[in-house]
Amino acid sequence: MQHHILKPKLALNKAYLRLKTSRTEIERFKTALKNLLQSIDLTETEEYAKNHLRDFLMQAFYSNYGLNTKGKTDLVIHTGNSTKSNAGVLLEVKRPTNKADMPTEQNLNYKAMHELLLYYLRERVQHKNHDIKHLVITSVHEWFVFDALEFDRLFYRNTQLKKDFTDWSEGRKASAGTDFFYKEIAAPILANLSETITFTHFNLLDFEKPLHNTDLKDDVKLVALYKLLSPAHLLKEPFANDANSLDKGFYQELLHLIGLEEVKEGGRKLIQRKAKPNHGSLLESAYQKLKSEDLIGGLDNPYSFGSTREEQLFNVALELCITWMNRILFLKLLEAQLISYHHGDKKYSFMSTANLKEFDDLNELFF
Repeated sequence: MQHHILKPKLALNKAYLRLKTSRTEIERFKTALKNLLQSIDLTETEEYAKNHLRDFLMQAFYSNYGLNTKGKTDLVIHTGNSTKSNAGVLLEVKRPTNKADMPTEQNLNYKAMHELLLYYLRERVQHKNHDIKHLVITSVHEWFVFDALEFDRLFYRNTQLKKDFTDWSEGRKASAGTDFFYKEIAAPILANLSETITFTHFNLLDFEKPLHNTDLKDDVKLVALYKLLSPAHLLKEPFANDANSLDKGFYQELLHLIGLEEVKEGGRKLIQRKAKPNHGSLLESAYQKLKSEDLIGGLDNPYSFGSTREEQLFNVALELCITWMNRILFLKLLEAQLISYHHGDKKYSFMSTANLKEFDDLNELFF
C-alpha cells in the first residue's frame, strides 16, 4: 500500500485557506484546544478520551450539530443539528497510550483502520448513507484524516469487499465476530491494496508552542489546523466567497447537458440519471457509444465500475462525462482569454459550434 500524506495546509481548499479567520473564532478554538490537551490523563480509559474529544469539538465548532456515539462507532459528527440526521464524519478514537492499535504514517494496516473500515461499510452498505464526508482515526494527540472519496474509490467500489462484508454481517462466514472481519477481511484488503491512498496526518502536540505563546502573531500557525477541523472542511459545508459554488441557473443547465437531475429522497438531495433520458445529452450519447462499440470489454477491471453490464456502462459513461465537462470548462476559459488577448478576434473561438457540431466531434477531441 502506497501513501500520499498531506499536512493540514495542503489538505485545505485554497479559497477556504485564503479566507480570513476572525479573532473571535481563533480564540474560541485556542481555548477549546487548551482545555482538551490539559484534560488528557494518560491513565484514563478510552471512554474518557472520547468524552474529552467530543467536548473539544462541541466547544470549538459543533455546538449546533448532532455529535455523539452511534452504535459501535466511537464518535459521529452528523450533517444536521440532531443525531437523527445522517452521519457526516466517522471517528475511531483511541487513548493516547494505545500505540498497538494505532496506524503509523508508514503502515495503516492496524486495528483502528480495520474498525474505521467496518464503520464506513455499515454506513454505506447497510444504511445507504451517501453523506459521509470524512473519516478520522485519532488518539486525541495524533490524527489521520481521510476524505470519504478515498474510501469510496478504494473500498466501496471493490465488489469483492462489499460481498465479503455482506456475507459476514449476515452470518455467512466462519465467524460473525468483529475480530474475524478485522483479521480475515479488512487486513488482507489493506495488505493487498496496490493503489495509493491519500490522507492528512498531524499531531496536536506539535502546535503547543504557538497555542501557548502570548505573541498573537503566532496564531497564524494555528489557522490551517483550525480550518481543517471546521465544518467547512470536515463536513464540506459551503463557506463565504467559495469560488467553487455554482450559480443555480448554471448548475441546472449543467445537469441538463450531462443528462442528470437533482431529486429529493427522504429529505436528502440526490443527483441521478434523468427519469426521462435526454438522448442528446453527453451521458446518453457516451452510454450508447460504449454499448454499441463494446468498449467496456477493453477495461482492465470492468467490475470496479459495477457488478452488472448495465452498471458498468452507466458508471463509465458518467465518469467520462464529468472528465469531459472539466476539460470543456478549462478550454472555454482558455478560448475566452485568447479572444480577449487578440482584441475580440473570433477566429480564436476554437470551441465554437462550427468546429464541434456533434457528440462524435467531442469524442474525437478527447479520445
